[in-house]
Parts: sequence; structure tokens; C-alpha cells
Amino acid sequence: MMKLYDGFQQQPAAGEEPAPTGAAFFITRRGENGSFPCAGGQDGISSLTMCGIWALFGSDECLSVQCLSAMKIAHRGPDAFRFENVNGFTNCCFGFHRLAVVDQLYGMQPIRVKKFPYLWLCYNGEIYNFKQLQKQFGFEYQTLVDGEVILHLYNRGGIEQTASMLDGVFAFILLDTANRKVFLARDTYGVRPLFKVLTDDGFLGVCSEAKGLINLKHSTSLCPKVEPFLPGHYEVLDLKPSGKVASVELVKFHSYKDEPLHATCDTVETLPSGFDLETVKSNIRILFENAVRKRLMAHRRIGCLLSGGLDSSLVAAVLLKLMKEININYPLQTFAIGMENSPDLLAARKVAAHIGSEHHEVIFNSEEGIQAIEEVIFSLETYDITTIRASIGMYLVSKYIRKKTDSVVIFSGEGSDELTQGYIYFHKAPSPEEAAEESERLLKELYLFDVLRADRTTAAHGLELRVPFLDHRFTSYYLSLPAELRIPKNGIEKYLLRQSFEDSNLLPKEILWRPKEAFSDGIASVKKSWFSILQDYIDQQVDDLLLEKAAEKYPFNPPKTKESYYYRQIFEKHYPGRSNWLPHYWMPRWVKATDPSARTLKHYKSATQE
Repeated sequence: MMKLYDGFQQQPAAGEEPAPTGAAFFITRRGENGSFPCAGGQDGISSLTMCGIWALFGSDECLSVQCLSAMKIAHRGPDAFRFENVNGFTNCCFGFHRLAVVDQLYGMQPIRVKKFPYLWLCYNGEIYNFKQLQKQFGFEYQTLVDGEVILHLYNRGGIEQTASMLDGVFAFILLDTANRKVFLARDTYGVRPLFKVLTDDGFLGVCSEAKGLINLKHSTSLCPKVEPFLPGHYEVLDLKPSGKVASVELVKFHSYKDEPLHATCDTVETLPSGFDLETVKSNIRILFENAVRKRLMAHRRIGCLLSGGLDSSLVAAVLLKLMKEININYPLQTFAIGMENSPDLLAARKVAAHIGSEHHEVIFNSEEGIQAIEEVIFSLETYDITTIRASIGMYLVSKYIRKKTDSVVIFSGEGSDELTQGYIYFHKAPSPEEAAEESERLLKELYLFDVLRADRTTAAHGLELRVPFLDHRFTSYYLSLPAELRIPKNGIEKYLLRQSFEDSNLLPKEILWRPKEAFSDGIASVKKSWFSILQDYIDQQVDDLLLEKAAEKYPFNPPKTKESYYYRQIFEKHYPGRSNWLPHYWMPRWVKATDPSARTLKHYKSATQE
């Protein structure tokens, strides 16, 4: 249980004396024993991990009123928060919610160091190669915070080199008062969220979640347009003396198909070339293990979501293997969720027994799932059908982890289905080339769907998610393989990925080759699927006449089923007029689907299907 306000103290920015800065206040929210719990990890790292960032430039309204909007993302950093005005710009302000790790004094943001007094940084994420960059360029760090490398990279080579050289997940706001520039940037897949509002007269608001921007006041607009910042891009903005900004350019700094620039200082050396099967399989294993290893950077306890499917099971198995190798002195906690005797729970038990994790099961009933729908939609900021369905379980298991355990850094298997063609509809792809194109489209849109789901459901409970399948080097290598190698084979999706680990003994064979399960079936009881439970409940909540007139009420992305109408009503209640945040519903390709569930596809067979 967290005490909301426990202590009120002023602190200097990182590496500075208590300096002549703008007004700032810093509030800590500690555990009941007055301490920040800490478990295991690697020495000398103060990763800020999951947090919430917020900033305003050129506000016409009173900042003390505007700052109330920043409290909408307090869940992202439950341990402490800070607001700070930018000295010299009285209408500019940074806000930061922190998930504390170890460095209580210098872990707060905005980060400022003596060497670059004109730079202000607010960021959310983890930079896995900050030590390699320090060694390569001879940087002299003043703190233990991994994000400090952003300041050094920028000073050395500008914003493009900075964004391109970061191996990690990130969203940041960088202010250069000497050159009057503001920079925004977001990682390749948008694993870390970022939203912005920019008005015609130059008022800029930036936040980790849209809910921290929608109630901002501005003289020229009653309802400023809030939109997600594009993944894999940075934006340059001029800062005017008034504190307002003007956008100069928006640049795509990395395409997921290209090997990232930071590969030059990766710990994995050049891999063997060629596409013979044994070489490819070996490279996949090497790169995936490296992706997990670099993400062990943490001082808080590490856990892992475990559905018993291929992706989360591989992550858990490799994670536990590497934790033993570096002598992390606590057992890996794995977490599965489902209704009683659901297929996912049974499969996850087998995996946990095989790898030897401390396994936790969260069993929920239909009433608990239905009651969580509105909270989930508020957290997600979307009305997408399959995203909401799949988020219920992840939201509930995250709630359990936060309340019942001390695991904070949570590994998961997100991104694998998009990368390795794991969705069942890939069996219907007209050609390997079209399957490859579809895989790339799904990766491009991850920030709207699966990555959004994974971030919001965990962040809602103060957890920080890590997704090794979306490692830059791993994904660029996988996408470089011939299209024919990546398609489903012998009626089994993700065939190449399964083949690559077949002789590793990491997983039981029946798990390694377990067919793809629709999420609604995986967590369902053997008696009735979550899909069917939802349909039956919502059928009683939405009148047929309402659905008939749905296109009149909601002309953009009109609901076509009672379920989508029900979700849309809840979304509009919390985010009226913001339907354009979702450009389109997630739907399978190459089939005439009216519902995103795999249950509607002919290839899919399930024991729970009715």
C-alpha cells in the first residue's frame, strides 16, 4: 500500500548544487516502511525504467492549474513526482512521475548535469547500451542514470545521432536553452508511449499518455488536438522567447528493417552470413538470448508473464537461464491468468515446472472480467475490440502482481506474433511476399494495438514492461531473412522460431509446438470461452436499435457489432470526440472477417469453441 504524500522535500537536479533554477517541488510517495523496496540487479545502474513524463511550452494559462493534468498519469510513477519551471521561461514546465529504483537524489527528472547546464531532459525508458556508448566515446557520466547518455550523445553529435545510437525503448523531451530548441523522440516500435498537442500559435504539451493532455486549457482552442507521436521519429522545434514553439522538421531516424546504427557497439559480434537453415537458427538463438540478457538491467525484482504459449514461454525460459548465469539471488516469479482449468493455466504450469520458476496463478471469473472493462478502456485510451478483449487478463494479472508480490520489472512476449507471423490468418496469405508485407504492417502499427495494450495494462499498476522480441537487432535480422523461410509450414505458424529452439531443451516439446490459441480461449474455462461470455453479457446491454443507428452516432469507425458499440460508448464517456486516436480496427487480412477473433477463422480449432 502506498502513502500518497509522505514527505515533502526540495532537491537539486542531477549533478548540480542547489542552483538558481525555476521553481520546483518534489514529493515522495514511499512504502509503509518508509523505504523504496529494492531487490537484486546489476551494480552501478540506476535505470529510471517505467515512469510518466509531461511538459508544457508556451502555456497561456496558470501553470499551477495546468499541472493538475499531469496527475492523470501518476500511476506510471507511484513513488515520487516533481514539477519544475524552466528558468528564463516562466510559461514552460516539466512534470515527472517516478518509479524509484536506487538513486533517490539523482534519479529525479528533469535530468540536468553540471557539464551541460543548458540541457533539460525528461525521458521514459531504458537505454541498454549506455555503458557501451560511454566506453566507445569516452563519456564522463555524473550520475548512475542510464538516460544521462542522451545528454552526452546530443552534445557530441546532435539529435539524429542521439536517437539512432540508443539501443533501448524510450520517449523523451530534450530542451536546449542555449540554442532555443526542443526535441521529441520515440523508440522504433513505440514501446514507450508519447502524445503531444501543438496549437497553431505554438503552445506545446507532451505527455506519456493522452489523458494528461486532454484537459489542458489554451486561449485559442477549447479542445486542442491530441495525437500520438510517431514511433521511430524525432521532431525538432524552435523555442521562441515567449516560450512558444514552432515545428521545424519531423524525421524518421530508424526503419525496423534496417540494422540499427547502434549495432556497431553491440556486445554481439558480427554474425555468420548466409541463409542455410542451421546458420539462421543459430543466429536467431544468439540474438534472442542477447535481447533478453541486455534487458536484465534492473535494481527492482524481475518477473515474467507466462501464458503457456510459445512466446512468453521462450522469454521465461531464456530469462531464468540468464538470471542463473549472472547469479541473481532470487527466484524468477512467473504469472499466469485464466478462468479455472483454462488451457493457458494448464500449459503455464508445465512450463513453470520445467524451468523451475516460482509460479503464480491468477484465477478470475466472468463477473470480475466484466467489471474491469471500463477501467481497462480508460487505461488503454482505445475502443479497439481485440485490444480490449486481450487487455482484461493482462490488466487483472498486473493488478495482482502489484498488490501481492514485489516484482516490478515484468518481461513479456509482445511483438512475436507480428514479427514471426504468428497470427492464424497468416495461413491464408496468398504468397510469402504478401505475408512478409503484412508482418511489416503489423510491426508498424504495434503502437496502436499490442504494444499499447502491454504498456497501459502494466503501467496502470506501476509496473515496467520489457519486450525482448522487439529488440532492434533481433527484429532487423528476422526481417532480413527470405520471405519463404518465415511463413507458416505444415499447418503450424511461427515454424522457423520453433525450429530454432527445438534442440535447446528450454521448453517441453508440447509447449514449443503448441498451436496458436485465441486469447479468449486461452484464458477461458473449459465450459465456456471468454469470447462467448462477453457476447452474452453485452447482448443484454446494447439494444438492437442502437446498433442500427451506430453509424449516425459514430460516423468515424462506426461500430458493427454490439460488443464494439458497448466499448465505444465507454470510450466516448472518458474521451469524447477523440475517436481519431484509432485510425482503424485491428482485423485479420485475407479473410472476410467481421470480428477480429481467431475463433471466426476456419483454420482455428479449439476444445472450448462452441
